[in-house]
Amino acid sequence: MRFSFPHSHAFPGGEVRVEDAEAAEGMCVVEFGDGIAMIGEWHPDGDDVHLSIPAYRTASGTDVEARRWRLAHDKNGTWRSRRSA
Repeated sequence: MRFSFPHSHAFPGGEVRVEDAEAAEGMCVVEFGDGIAMIGEWHPDGDDVHLSIPAYRTASGTDVEARRWRLAHDKNGTWRSRRSA
């Protein structure tokens, strides 16, 4: 499974491309628009996906804390990130 964010970080309501949606849950590749990539973890939750992204540093040097995101389709069918508790 591969999750690609067009920006250097995930944020609420941000678009994310999901590839290989038929893959087994667990480890995945998380890529950002600035070229940074890492291993994350994902789990299905009904039609949604829970994605855990470890702490990382953007290409411009900004530290981003580890976070868990809920990914869901918007009304147009595009995957969007939502903060997860």
